Amino acid sequence: MDDQARIARETVEETIAAPPRRPGIATHYLRYSFSNGMVMLAGFISFPILTRLLDNTQFGILRYYDTLMVLGVALVKLGTPHAIVRFYPYDGDAQKLRAFGTNMVLMPVLLSCTLWALFVAAATLWSSMSGITLSPLFWCALAMIPLLATTSIVQMAIRASERSDIVMATRITARMLELALVLGAVILIQQSALAVYGGKIVAAVLLFGWLAYWMFRNVRVARDAIDFRAFGSMLIYGLPMMVHEIAYSVLANMDRVLLKHLTGDFATVGIYAIGYSLAMQLNVFIDATLSEAFTPVVNRAYETGGSSAVRALKERVLLPMTYAVVAIAAMLLVSGQDLLVALSGPEKAASGEVFIVVGLTVSMAALFAIANYGLLLKKRTMQVLMITLGAALINMAMNFILVPRMGYIGAAWSTAIGYLALCVAEFAMCPKGLARLPSIRAVAVALTCLAVFLGVARGTDLFGVDGTWARLLVAGTLFVLLYALPVLVLDSRLRRMLLDLRRPH
Repeated sequence: MDDQARIARETVEETIAAPPRRPGIATHYLRYSFSNGMVMLAGFISFPILTRLLDNTQFGILRYYDTLMVLGVALVKLGTPHAIVRFYPYDGDAQKLRAFGTNMVLMPVLLSCTLWALFVAAATLWSSMSGITLSPLFWCALAMIPLLATTSIVQMAIRASERSDIVMATRITARMLELALVLGAVILIQQSALAVYGGKIVAAVLLFGWLAYWMFRNVRVARDAIDFRAFGSMLIYGLPMMVHEIAYSVLANMDRVLLKHLTGDFATVGIYAIGYSLAMQLNVFIDATLSEAFTPVVNRAYETGGSSAVRALKERVLLPMTYAVVAIAAMLLVSGQDLLVALSGPEKAASGEVFIVVGLTVSMAALFAIANYGLLLKKRTMQVLMITLGAALINMAMNFILVPRMGYIGAAWSTAIGYLALCVAEFAMCPKGLARLPSIRAVAVALTCLAVFLGVARGTDLFGVDGTWARLLVAGTLFVLLYALPVLVLDSRLRRMLLDLRRPH
């Protein structure tokens, strides 16, 4: 009897400790593709409405304070989301999960909120003593920082557990709610950046409430699980990543702040921000989706299979990604200007060149981010920090050189130069055995089809068709006939991969 009880107990313990069966990267990618597709749809709904209802000055003000808010969120998160992905107990051990929830989720959230409260107190005291009245938009952006920081930390815990189904449902619901509230505020209350922030705050509070409930129900914490050494390890890993995230935010967003101070004109910031914002909408699928699906899986692959497993995973991911990035480049080069005018109106046509330059830049950067991924697997966060900081400094320096000479488009080319420096440095510093460039055959097929498409589309000026939407229709038809279909015909590996997506995982 004792032996039977012992065997039964061991069986139960093994069952509890056994890691759950996780879906593959294809399943994650499909879920994140769908959720980001819905987010992108919401963006394509809100973008033309906001760019028509807000003039360039109001749009510039909105993105200016958005940039400050993003920097603030990156600061108070303390790099916690990066540490969560890296230190998540993928073996599913109950004791490790409790320690993880306590030291890697709850304690960072409490510390982040404390830092934010101290900053609010300091800002209030400084405003009171100096007699300087801070903008209501400043306080709105400040109010959103703890909401967004906590939301990011909890969502990363969900992502690390590879529950992409929960992330998908939460993201779609939150984005659609924000869309309704923001557009309602702008249309019904006031056509201003302040109304946009009012809608965003209400949506952020509701999302925060749901994620706090999820965290209470699913993140295991215990007082006796507090481990200041584990918390210190999180900070040691996370703080360089915090500075990296700030530097990356500077690389991606500081040009708006510099434009304001170099030109003194919020309208110029608005022209640049409209083109940049649309580029980010188009980049959702190729960058955000893939990084969300790729990051937890590549960490698990490295922990269980080492460098060879990482290279094999990269090879599978880079094949379709190469064709997708070249496809985005093709449409930007042929129809980027037409698409921006169609969505934001002829009066915003000046933003078209920014849209094309930034769209090409971030799409190519996303491809090489996957190819060069490796430093974080080796926990070399200081090297990641130095690379990103260097690229951000190059970007800022180029803004000072190019903006006075070229205006707002100088900021776009500064961004391109900064990202180029980032990609080159990441490739040079990637640990041996982890870098994996796209296959030469895929690159050759994609570029050949791109050349044919560009030759016909631009050589004939889309057959001389007039009208923005008519030109987009012709460009889309040529894209399918001269790029998409030839790529599928010429690359059997891509065909097999697409067929595999239809099979259950």
